[in-house]
Amino acid sequence: MLGDILLINDMHKEAACAIKEYVLKDLEKLENGHRYVVSISGESGSGKSELAHSLGKILQQNNVRAKVIHTDNYYKIPPLLREEWRRSKGIDKVGIKEYDWIRINRTIRDFREAQECMIPCIDLIPEQVDKLITDFSKIDLLVMDGLYAIKTNDVDLRIFIDLTYHETKINQIIRMKEAMSDFRLEILEQEHKNVVSLKPLADLIVDKSYQIIDTNNNNIEKCELTSEK
Repeated sequence: MLGDILLINDMHKEAACAIKEYVLKDLEKLENGHRYVVSISGESGSGKSELAHSLGKILQQNNVRAKVIHTDNYYKIPPLLREEWRRSKGIDKVGIKEYDWIRINRTIRDFREAQECMIPCIDLIPEQVDKLITDFSKIDLLVMDGLYAIKTNDVDLRIFIDLTYHETKINQIIRMKEAMSDFRLEILEQEHKNVVSLKPLADLIVDKSYQIIDTNNNNIEKCELTSEK
Protein backbone atom coordinates (compact mmCIF):
# COMPACT_ATOMS: atom_id res chain seq x y z
CA MET A 1 0.00 0.00 0.00
CA LEU A 2 1.27 3.46 -0.89
CA GLY A 3 1.43 5.86 2.05
CA ASP A 4 1.47 3.09 4.67
CA ILE A 5 3.47 3.68 7.86
CA LEU A 6 5.85 0.90 8.95
CA LEU A 7 6.98 0.67 12.58
CA ILE A 8 9.96 -1.68 12.17
CA ASN A 9 12.05 -2.51 15.23
CA ASP A 10 14.48 -5.21 16.34
CA MET A 11 11.77 -7.75 17.18
CA HIS A 12 10.60 -7.72 13.55
CA LYS A 13 14.17 -8.03 12.28
CA GLU A 14 15.03 -10.88 14.67
CA ALA A 15 11.86 -12.79 13.75
CA ALA A 16 12.61 -12.22 10.05
CA CYS A 17 16.15 -13.49 10.59
CA ALA A 18 14.86 -16.73 12.11
CA ILE A 19 12.32 -17.16 9.30
CA LYS A 20 15.05 -16.51 6.73
CA GLU A 21 17.09 -19.41 8.14
CA TYR A 22 14.01 -21.65 7.88
CA VAL A 23 13.35 -20.56 4.27
CA LEU A 24 16.96 -21.08 3.14
CA LYS A 25 17.01 -24.55 4.68
CA ASP A 26 13.67 -25.33 2.98
CA LEU A 27 15.01 -24.15 -0.38
CA GLU A 28 17.94 -26.56 -0.08
CA LYS A 29 15.45 -29.46 -0.13
CA LEU A 30 13.65 -28.23 -3.25
CA GLU A 31 14.59 -28.31 -6.91
CA ASN A 32 17.04 -25.65 -8.02
CA GLY A 33 15.12 -22.60 -9.24
CA HIS A 34 11.97 -23.37 -7.22
CA ARG A 35 9.90 -20.18 -7.03
CA TYR A 36 9.10 -19.99 -3.32
CA VAL A 37 6.05 -18.27 -1.79
CA VAL A 38 5.71 -17.14 1.83
CA SER A 39 2.41 -15.87 3.29
CA ILE A 40 2.00 -13.95 6.55
CA SER A 41 -1.32 -13.41 8.35
CA GLY A 42 -2.29 -11.61 11.51
CA GLU A 43 -4.73 -9.07 12.86
CA SER A 44 -4.64 -5.32 12.39
CA GLY A 45 -1.51 -3.82 13.96
CA SER A 46 0.20 -7.19 14.57
CA GLY A 47 3.20 -6.32 12.40
CA LYS A 48 2.48 -8.22 9.17
CA SER A 49 3.87 -5.55 6.87
CA GLU A 50 6.85 -4.88 9.14
CA LEU A 51 7.73 -8.58 9.26
CA ALA A 52 7.24 -9.00 5.51
CA HIS A 53 9.44 -5.99 4.74
CA SER A 54 12.12 -7.16 7.17
CA LEU A 55 12.07 -10.66 5.67
CA GLY A 56 12.42 -9.27 2.15
CA LYS A 57 15.38 -7.11 3.16
CA ILE A 58 17.24 -9.89 4.98
CA LEU A 59 16.68 -12.34 2.10
CA GLN A 60 18.14 -9.74 -0.25
CA GLN A 61 21.29 -9.72 1.91
CA ASN A 62 21.45 -13.48 1.28
CA ASN A 63 21.21 -13.08 -2.51
CA VAL A 64 17.53 -14.03 -2.67
CA ARG A 65 15.58 -11.32 -4.48
CA ALA A 66 12.19 -11.08 -2.77
CA LYS A 67 9.08 -9.07 -3.57
CA VAL A 68 6.47 -8.18 -0.95
CA ILE A 69 2.81 -8.00 -1.97
CA HIS A 70 0.07 -6.90 0.43
CA THR A 71 -3.08 -8.95 -0.08
CA ASP A 72 -5.14 -6.19 1.57
CA ASN A 73 -4.77 -4.49 -1.84
CA TYR A 74 -7.00 -7.25 -3.25
CA TYR A 75 -10.33 -6.36 -1.66
CA LYS A 76 -13.26 -6.66 -4.07
CA ILE A 77 -14.70 -3.35 -2.82
CA PRO A 78 -12.42 -0.28 -3.15
CA PRO A 79 -11.57 1.74 0.01
CA LEU A 80 -13.91 4.70 -0.63
CA LEU A 81 -16.93 2.40 -0.99
CA ARG A 82 -16.03 -0.27 1.56
CA GLU A 83 -17.56 1.21 4.72
CA GLU A 84 -20.87 1.98 3.00
CA TRP A 85 -20.90 -1.55 1.51
CA ARG A 86 -20.23 -3.11 4.92
CA ARG A 87 -22.94 -1.05 6.60
CA SER A 88 -25.50 -1.97 3.94
CA LYS A 89 -24.58 -5.69 3.78
CA GLY A 90 -24.09 -6.21 7.53
CA ILE A 91 -21.07 -6.81 9.74
CA ASP A 92 -21.25 -10.58 9.16
CA LYS A 93 -20.14 -9.97 5.54
CA VAL A 94 -16.77 -8.67 6.76
CA GLY A 95 -14.10 -11.31 6.35
CA ILE A 96 -12.31 -13.75 4.11
CA LYS A 97 -14.83 -13.54 1.24
CA GLU A 98 -14.13 -9.81 0.81
CA TYR A 99 -10.83 -10.67 -0.90
CA ASP A 100 -10.65 -11.19 -4.67
CA TRP A 101 -9.18 -14.70 -4.44
CA ILE A 102 -9.24 -15.25 -8.21
CA ARG A 103 -6.94 -12.27 -8.66
CA ILE A 104 -4.69 -13.30 -5.76
CA ASN A 105 -4.27 -16.81 -7.15
CA ARG A 106 -3.59 -15.34 -10.61
CA THR A 107 -0.77 -13.28 -9.10
CA ILE A 108 0.71 -16.43 -7.56
CA ARG A 109 0.42 -18.21 -10.91
CA ASP A 110 2.19 -15.36 -12.74
CA PHE A 111 5.00 -15.45 -10.18
CA ARG A 112 5.37 -19.23 -10.51
CA GLU A 113 5.54 -18.84 -14.30
CA ALA A 114 7.97 -15.86 -14.08
CA GLN A 115 5.60 -13.63 -16.05
CA GLU A 116 4.82 -9.94 -16.06
CA CYS A 117 1.82 -9.23 -13.83
CA MET A 118 -0.53 -6.33 -13.20
CA ILE A 119 -1.22 -5.99 -9.48
CA PRO A 120 -3.53 -3.64 -7.55
CA CYS A 121 -2.02 -1.15 -5.11
CA ILE A 122 -4.07 1.05 -2.79
CA ASP A 123 -2.85 4.62 -2.35
CA LEU A 124 -3.96 5.43 1.19
CA ILE A 125 -3.95 9.22 0.74
CA PRO A 126 -6.61 9.53 -2.00
CA GLU A 127 -7.94 6.05 -1.13
CA GLN A 128 -7.85 4.88 -4.71
CA VAL A 129 -6.69 1.62 -6.27
CA ASP A 130 -3.78 2.00 -8.69
CA LYS A 131 -2.53 -0.66 -11.09
CA LEU A 132 1.15 -1.59 -11.04
CA ILE A 133 3.03 -3.83 -13.46
CA THR A 134 5.79 -6.03 -12.07
CA ASP A 135 8.18 -8.39 -13.87
CA PHE A 136 8.26 -11.59 -11.82
CA SER A 137 11.04 -13.05 -13.99
CA LYS A 138 13.46 -10.92 -11.97
CA ILE A 139 12.10 -12.11 -8.59
CA ASP A 140 13.24 -15.25 -6.73
CA LEU A 141 10.76 -15.32 -3.85
CA LEU A 142 7.33 -13.85 -3.16
CA VAL A 143 6.17 -12.68 0.29
CA MET A 144 2.41 -12.09 0.62
CA ASP A 145 1.10 -10.48 3.80
CA GLY A 146 -2.41 -9.57 4.86
CA LEU A 147 -5.22 -10.44 7.22
CA TYR A 148 -6.13 -13.63 5.36
CA ALA A 149 -2.95 -14.21 3.31
CA ILE A 150 -2.29 -17.74 4.60
CA LYS A 151 -5.62 -18.82 3.11
CA THR A 152 -3.98 -18.43 -0.32
CA ASN A 153 -3.52 -21.57 -2.42
CA ASP A 154 -0.12 -22.82 -3.63
CA VAL A 155 2.01 -21.38 -0.80
CA ASP A 156 5.25 -22.96 0.47
CA LEU A 157 5.36 -21.41 3.95
CA ARG A 158 2.47 -20.02 6.00
CA ILE A 159 3.19 -17.76 8.99
CA PHE A 160 0.64 -16.62 11.58
CA ILE A 161 1.24 -13.72 14.00
CA ASP A 162 -0.57 -14.61 17.22
CA LEU A 163 -1.51 -11.13 18.44
CA THR A 164 -5.08 -9.84 18.68
CA TYR A 165 -6.27 -6.31 17.91
CA HIS A 166 -6.78 -5.82 21.68
CA GLU A 167 -3.02 -6.22 22.14
CA THR A 168 -1.97 -3.94 19.28
CA LYS A 169 -4.09 -0.84 19.89
CA ILE A 170 -1.11 1.52 20.07
CA ASN A 171 0.14 0.40 16.63
CA GLN A 172 -3.32 0.88 15.15
CA ILE A 173 -3.53 4.41 16.59
CA ILE A 174 -0.07 5.37 15.28
CA ARG A 175 -0.65 3.94 11.79
CA MET A 176 -4.29 5.17 11.67
CA LYS A 177 -5.09 3.69 8.27
CA GLU A 178 -8.78 3.86 9.25
CA ALA A 179 -10.42 6.24 11.74
CA MET A 180 -11.36 4.55 15.02
CA SER A 181 -15.10 4.45 15.71
CA ASP A 182 -17.67 2.09 17.17
CA PHE A 183 -18.23 0.64 13.70
CA ARG A 184 -14.48 0.22 13.18
CA LEU A 185 -14.32 -1.72 16.47
CA GLU A 186 -17.11 -4.00 15.23
CA ILE A 187 -15.09 -4.60 12.06
CA LEU A 188 -11.95 -5.41 14.07
CA GLU A 189 -13.89 -7.96 16.13
CA GLN A 190 -15.32 -9.59 13.00
CA GLU A 191 -11.86 -9.65 11.38
CA HIS A 192 -10.50 -11.18 14.59
CA LYS A 193 -12.91 -14.12 14.27
CA ASN A 194 -11.93 -14.66 10.63
CA VAL A 195 -8.18 -14.36 11.18
CA VAL A 196 -8.12 -16.69 14.21
CA SER A 197 -9.89 -19.36 12.16
CA LEU A 198 -6.81 -19.51 9.89
CA LYS A 199 -4.28 -20.25 12.66
CA PRO A 200 -4.43 -24.07 12.13
CA LEU A 201 -3.09 -23.53 8.58
CA ALA A 202 0.19 -22.06 9.84
CA ASP A 203 3.59 -23.74 9.55
CA LEU A 204 5.20 -21.13 11.78
CA ILE A 205 3.63 -19.14 14.62
CA VAL A 206 4.98 -15.76 15.73
CA ASP A 207 4.00 -15.68 19.41
CA LYS A 208 3.12 -12.66 21.54
CA SER A 209 6.80 -11.99 22.31
CA TYR A 210 7.66 -12.34 18.61
CA GLN A 211 9.44 -15.66 19.02
CA ILE A 212 9.04 -18.21 16.22
CA ILE A 213 7.32 -21.54 16.93
CA ASP A 214 7.34 -24.34 14.35
CA THR A 215 4.00 -26.17 14.33
CA ASN A 216 5.73 -29.19 12.74
CA ASN A 217 8.19 -29.42 15.67
CA ASN A 218 11.25 -28.64 13.55
CA ASN A 219 14.04 -26.67 15.20
CA ILE A 220 14.10 -22.94 14.55
CA GLU A 221 17.70 -21.84 14.38
CA LYS A 222 18.81 -18.60 16.01
CA CYS A 223 20.63 -16.22 13.72
CA GLU A 224 22.76 -13.13 14.17
CA LEU A 225 21.44 -9.87 12.77
CA THR A 226 23.88 -8.19 10.40
CA SER A 227 23.92 -4.54 9.44
CA GLU A 228 21.82 -3.68 6.41
CA LYS A 229 23.62 -2.81 3.22
